[in-house]
Amino acid sequence: MKYCYFDSPLGQLLLTGNTLLESLHFPKGKTRVEPEEDWVYTEDIFKKALVQLDAYFKGERTIFDIDLKLDGTLFQKKVWQQLVGIPYGQTISYGELAKRIGNPCASRAVGMANGKNPISIIVPCHRVIGKNGSLTGFGGGLEVKKNLLELEKRYKKKML
Repeated sequence: MKYCYFDSPLGQLLLTGNTLLESLHFPKGKTRVEPEEDWVYTEDIFKKALVQLDAYFKGERTIFDIDLKLDGTLFQKKVWQQLVGIPYGQTISYGELAKRIGNPCASRAVGMANGKNPISIIVPCHRVIGKNGSLTGFGGGLEVKKNLLELEKRYKKKML
């Protein structure tokens, strides 16, 4: 496995992959990961992701264009594909996401798939919130989710 770090306003993000980006981890929260001894530090395969993450955090990029390796079930991949379609600076509920994948009764399963998203920010699972507008579960912690949503809201206003 190859890895590198990206210094973000949220702390140091860990990017991993073999030939393509496979995961992005936050410095805190339940999905936090540390590199293993046999992992190799390199920025080579992550250059495009690093440039685009930098532009995202500066409010200069609203959509990512990076080749990814997403490992998951067919259901998870279907959910993750829908996440990419949520516009920058907007949010939807888990129920709405379930409707978009054609299974309106699957909001709980959608929430579980959302929580398994290995490439947060780039596959924007932070844009999914509770039906009452509340911030719910996020692998990097609710404070990180709040900060990402506020960042997008702030830059979206500047773009208008």
